[in-house]
Amino acid sequence: MALKLYYHPLSSYCWKVLIALYEAGVPFEPELVDLGDPDARERFIRMTPLGKFPVLVDEEAGKGFPESSIIIEYLAIKHAGAAKLIPADRDLALRVRLSDRFYDLHVHDKMQRIVGDRLRPADKKDAFGVEKLRNELEISLSLVDRDMGEGGWATGLTFTMADCAAAPALYYANQVSPFGENHAGAARYLDRLMARPSFARVLAEAEPYFAMFPKS
Repeated sequence: MALKLYYHPLSSYCWKVLIALYEAGVPFEPELVDLGDPDARERFIRMTPLGKFPVLVDEEAGKGFPESSIIIEYLAIKHAGAAKLIPADRDLALRVRLSDRFYDLHVHDKMQRIVGDRLRPADKKDAFGVEKLRNELEISLSLVDRDMGEGGWATGLTFTMADCAAAPALYYANQVSPFGENHAGAARYLDRLMARPSFARVLAEAEPYFAMFPKS
C-alpha cells in the first residue's frame, strides 16, 4: 500500500489525521509505534528525529511528512476525497486554516501541557503553570461557545480540516477538565463530532488503550 501512517492510537494529533483519512476514504497502512520498545523507538527516531507522531509516508512517491496539518494538506493535494477538507475558495480555505490553528494552538496545546504535568514526578509538578493553562483553556472554550452556539461545523456547514483538529482537542480537553456545564456550545459541538462516523471509528479503535491515559 502506498501510504503508511506511523501512529499511536492514543495520540490526539494522530486522531486528527485518522479522521481526515476516514473522511476521505483514503486507503493506508497503519503502523503502530510502541515507543516503550527500545528497538521500535530507535527506528522511529531515525525516521523522524523529533520523535513526534504522526508521520505519513508515501512510499510510492518516496516522501514522508510529519505534522498533522501538513499531512492533511498533502492528502488534499493528492486525493479528491481529502480535497473537500480544505475548500478550493481561497478565503474559505484561510478560514479553515485559521480555525485549524486555533484548535491546535489554543485548545490542543493547552490540554496536552496539562496532561504532560500529570506525567511528571510529584516534586516536578507545576501547579501555577497548570492553573494558568486551565484559565487559558477556559477562554478558548468560551470562544468555541460563541462560534458554535448555533450548530454546524467549525467554519460553517461543511466538515473540514478544522473539525479534524477540533475533535481530538475538545475530546481530551473534556477528559482533562469536563466542560459540559460551563460551555454548552462547546459540549454540543463535541457531541456532534463524536457522532460523526469518522471520529466514532477513531474512538472505537482507541478504546482498548484508554486505561493508559493519565486521569490525574
